Amino acid sequence: MARIKGVDVPDNKRVEIALTYIYGVGRSLSNQILAAAKIDPDKKVKDLSEDELAKIREQLDSKLIEGDLRREVNMNIKTKMEINSYQGTRHKKGLPVRGQRTNRNARTRKGKGKTVANKKK
Repeated sequence: MARIKGVDVPDNKRVEIALTYIYGVGRSLSNQILAAAKIDPDKKVKDLSEDELAKIREQLDSKLIEGDLRREVNMNIKTKMEINSYQGTRHKKGLPVRGQRTNRNARTRKGKGKTVANKKK
């Protein structure tokens, strides 16, 4: 397995797909990186040379990914919680943050359903 940015990238997948195993790298960023490094996206990871892997690592160094991105996202959430914004209060309560309905299906985020309000029957 090739190791890029501290992540084991699967050998038997195409490079384009394998790079998406890195947090913060999706299909479009993966394609941009491969285009800049002049590597065929259909090539398998096991067929890459050390030189090609070095080019990919060099391209990824300029992007905000993995630990740095996770840290930034968590800091943004903590900031929202500290300033008591609407989204911050929703994060504190463990409820959906982006306006989703809660009376029917708010379990997808954190397990068992949370009581939103005391409903009278």
